[in-house]
Amino acid sequence: QVQLVESGGGSVQAGGSLRLSCAVSGYTYSSYWMGWFRQPPGKEREGVAAIYAGGGSTYYADSVKGRFTISQDNAKNTLYLQMNSLKLEDTAMYYCAAGETITTIPLSVADFGYWGQGTQVTVSS
Repeated sequence: QVQLVESGGGSVQAGGSLRLSCAVSGYTYSSYWMGWFRQPPGKEREGVAAIYAGGGSTYYADSVKGRFTISQDNAKNTLYLQMNSLKLEDTAMYYCAAGETITTIPLSVADFGYWGQGTQVTVSS
């Protein structure tokens, strides 16, 4: 059974940092693209960053480039998202996801078949 479990969300002031983690189990981690998506209240889910678990290729949405870093620990089957210089507009539910391939940029929800339950990130002024 495939499981993705996020942790690390919380409340932080603008300019602060958080690190999200996603523990993965139930499949061969290195065979998939791993991604972070977010969904602000009342808005659609959007791709934030992705990394190929087997090779390290990465993608970032323009809105987070230079502030967020996606990384992984293959030995632990764990995905991370380091978020620095957080802004009010980063407030959202953040989801970890896994997919076999990426067919479009920006990231598409449709490319990712496995999802975690989400972790809330709230940035305040």
